[in-house]
Amino acid sequence: MKNRLQAAIALLSPPGDTIQEHIDFIGMSQAELAERMGRRKEKINDIIKGREPISTATAFQLEKVLGVSASFWINRENNYRIELYELQHKIELEKEKDWLDDFPIEEMIQLGWIADSKEKHVLVASLLKFFAVASPDEWEKVYVDREVSVSFRMTLAQTKSPHAISAWLRKGEIQAQAMRVGTFNKNKFRAQLKIIKKLSYMMPENFTQELQKICAEAGVSLVYTQSLSKAPISGAARWFHNQPIIQLSDRLESNDMFWFTFFHEAAHILLHGKKETFLENLASTENEIQKEEEANTFATKMLIDDKDWENILAALPLNEEKILKISKKIKVAPGIIVARLQYENLVPKSFGNELKLGVDLLAYDKKRHSF
Repeated sequence: MKNRLQAAIALLSPPGDTIQEHIDFIGMSQAELAERMGRRKEKINDIIKGREPISTATAFQLEKVLGVSASFWINRENNYRIELYELQHKIELEKEKDWLDDFPIEEMIQLGWIADSKEKHVLVASLLKFFAVASPDEWEKVYVDREVSVSFRMTLAQTKSPHAISAWLRKGEIQAQAMRVGTFNKNKFRAQLKIIKKLSYMMPENFTQELQKICAEAGVSLVYTQSLSKAPISGAARWFHNQPIIQLSDRLESNDMFWFTFFHEAAHILLHGKKETFLENLASTENEIQKEEEANTFATKMLIDDKDWENILAALPLNEEKILKISKKIKVAPGIIVARLQYENLVPKSFGNELKLGVDLLAYDKKRHSF
């Protein structure tokens, strides 16, 4: 591949070839051309050999001396430099092909995130464009280095699969950038959560779109991103370009998981710093664990407040019929009640799972229960 690209470079015709052809045709030497242009002979030779680019000033000098428009020489030079750069860049990209091995390339191709190609330099170029970075070194600085200064730093150095995780997160950023959302209003978003809680109970057919719309009105980008096998993340919350993003994956297969994760991520947006990235199941430091616990508490109380939980406890022992009646009374989905009871070890893990609704964020389908 490298030899083929180098051969292509050798075959490129610099604009100096056209200058030489023209002066040969009219019988002018390089020395005379240099004299008429007021330039050193060596300089003219460098231009003709392609070692020196044709500047705007040189193009106008050629126009005066040879009678060929300056725009012709400028365009000829630009086209040559672009072709030369593209070939040289492909050679550089070929050197980075080992970088591809760390990413789930086949999955990303299947999902349409990057170009489908067998050419390594094309894949590297597509991956760099996907991440909006100039080289693998810049990817390292943005997603791995601890001392990077950008406000949306990731610091994935301690994760098992930083490359796959960064790809999933980046896809969320791309999705968020394509959305139209308002300016973030913390108080409005907090107020919107009450509306969203009602949505978690009603679960209309278009609840995913409705949820995105409600969040967007408060300035929050909510995106649904297909998971990658090596990025075992159910959700994430962070700020990107001064805009909060909540990103949920298709690993959330039931309504109890989906809504708990949503409110958990919402808590991070409301309670924690703009320069932090929260990835579910990947917290490691004591500070991160504390904030995860705060988000868990927030989500738990949003789904079932203390008063309703006391009423549920007062009704123990419970069967599915009782849960359906309580659900209708307190306007909390039965699957969410079951999940809380299971978490508190008040019922077996096998109890009531049929009351949970299936969620498919990519092709939503659910089985409704009468309650």
